[in-house]
Amino acid sequence: MFQEVFDKLRTLQEILSAKYNLEKEIQEIPKALATKTEVVARLKKSYIEKNEDYEATKQRIKSLREKMLEAEQNREKLESQMDLIKTQREYEALDKEIRDAADKELQFRRDLQKEEKVLEEMLHALEREESLIKEQEEELRQEQEKIRSEIEKRQEQLKTLELQEKEIIPGLDPEMLFKFERIIRSKSGLGIVPLKRGVCSGCHMILPMQFVNEVRSGKSILFCPYCSRILFYEEEGEEPYLVEAVAEPIFDIDDIDMEEEEVEEEPEEEEELEEQELEEEVVEEEEELEEEEEELLEEDEEEIEETEEEDV
Repeated sequence: MFQEVFDKLRTLQEILSAKYNLEKEIQEIPKALATKTEVVARLKKSYIEKNEDYEATKQRIKSLREKMLEAEQNREKLESQMDLIKTQREYEALDKEIRDAADKELQFRRDLQKEEKVLEEMLHALEREESLIKEQEEELRQEQEKIRSEIEKRQEQLKTLELQEKEIIPGLDPEMLFKFERIIRSKSGLGIVPLKRGVCSGCHMILPMQFVNEVRSGKSILFCPYCSRILFYEEEGEEPYLVEAVAEPIFDIDDIDMEEEEVEEEPEEEEELEEQELEEEVVEEEEELEEEEEELLEEDEEEIEETEEEDV
């Protein structure tokens, strides 16, 4: 019975793993279009803004033409009054008005030519952007079609997997099935792992020997107390201590590594202590020698003083 359930779970693991991967791909595939869609949107926004500037320039040109025509008509009207002039003062005043009207007409003409040149450049820019937008939209349409085809293909594969899932789940405990599905989804499709030398190969934690032997007995479905994956015993590399049905405290592999490092560091600490003791002994010997030298010097000085007194 246990082996039948375990075999079902192994098969179900493959089905669920493939199913969840397909579901993720179906969600992720459209995101590939995000950049292309954003590019097209920016181009369209830029085109709209430039087109507004283009229309505004057209309105300015229209206004300049009207003003230039009005200035031209005013100049011609003033020029026609020249035949009616009788005095020099009237001539000079009219001549000034004609020159002012001509200058104004000329300025309007220059502004008009400048705006018409700008309008032509803007038109070329709009045509280029319009062509680029059409090109990008066509690429986007092709990508959308390709993605739609890919999604439909994966949806067909998903339906097949769901049918296989429905065929295999009858007879499995609902609570265990619910837990197993969550494990597959959260553990990158890996819900069943071997127990090697007392270590869960999913989370790499050392498990109690009693628990290891329960897994080894194969009488029931057991979950790792750390990563919740289903465990099965792997005979290869079996250690003798695993046979003993005695509960041992749980250790982390990292803790064991730390203990080994501490053991390796102990000899180094002992050597450092020995070197420190030797240095202290040397210092003490040097101090004793200095004291002896000072005593000898004092004795020599006393002898010299006594000799000098005797001579006196």
